[in-house]
Amino acid sequence: MLPTESKKALSFKRYIEDGDLVIVYERHDVMKPVVVSKNGVLQNRFGVYKHSDWIGKPLGTKVFSNKGKFVYLLAPTPELWTLVLSHRTQILYIADISFVVMYLEVVPGCVVLESGTGSGSLSTTLARAVAPTGHVYSFDFHEQRAESAREDFEKTGISSLVTVEVRDIQGQGFPEKLSGLADSVFLDLPQPWLAVPSAAKMLKHDGVLCSFSPCIEQVQRTCEVLRSDFIEIRTFEVLLRTYEVKEVKVDTSSMVGESHDEDNGGSRPCKRKHRSNEEGNISQDNDSSTTTSVVMARPCSEARGHTGYLTFARLQCLS
Repeated sequence: MLPTESKKALSFKRYIEDGDLVIVYERHDVMKPVVVSKNGVLQNRFGVYKHSDWIGKPLGTKVFSNKGKFVYLLAPTPELWTLVLSHRTQILYIADISFVVMYLEVVPGCVVLESGTGSGSLSTTLARAVAPTGHVYSFDFHEQRAESAREDFEKTGISSLVTVEVRDIQGQGFPEKLSGLADSVFLDLPQPWLAVPSAAKMLKHDGVLCSFSPCIEQVQRTCEVLRSDFIEIRTFEVLLRTYEVKEVKVDTSSMVGESHDEDNGGSRPCKRKHRSNEEGNISQDNDSSTTTSVVMARPCSEARGHTGYLTFARLQCLS
């Protein structure tokens, strides 16, 4: 879906072609990556969708099944790809990823080193951030994971921006050929402190390092090693809280004499949700005229808690 010419801006084509990767969107928590084929067919709970009907349509199009139900065809942006990719390892999600890109000061033209590649969630966003003239060098000790990541980067059209190599960064360090070339380094390793000395050699003067660790003990040991060559050492925990904003119906008949009822231990009026379906089925509520609609907001029950700690440090410039 992305142009591979290194001098072009990184942007998605606007019209779907045979062989393109698209994200089939049913609702915010039900999405699926699909490679378009002129003879292909997608079947889900809403019916059968022919890929041939998709070709030539712009991204964002609403397409209908044989049953008249619809889905949306979306571009595989890094944000959506993070939600649908195969989890070969635990991945970083959007809250941590956005924080990492900002604090690593990643801009177009940067050279970024990453270890390990894992499922490639962060790699995809880094590639877009450094495009069109930068590059991401990603390393993973597991050969099959590295190969799967290469295949994913081919699918999403960023293979010209990401080089994946099999290497044990904890034991061997980063390749000497990259010494002094990196603007930033990202570490997602069980023992990141072992890779810190090598990372320091890879960074340009004033370069930034980030280490992601799920346990505070890993952070403490990493910070001990960082103090030798780095300054501005800071650790963050990013917690994201999502809210649900929905329309609900309130039974106004029970509000008659509400104050009197409450004074005598009566219960508050019952609130009923006005249900709607993102897939195109709007349920008809047969409530009587004694109901009224109000908008309610509450924290989402699916909100993620702790994912990990992000430690940032800047390479000390020695005069």
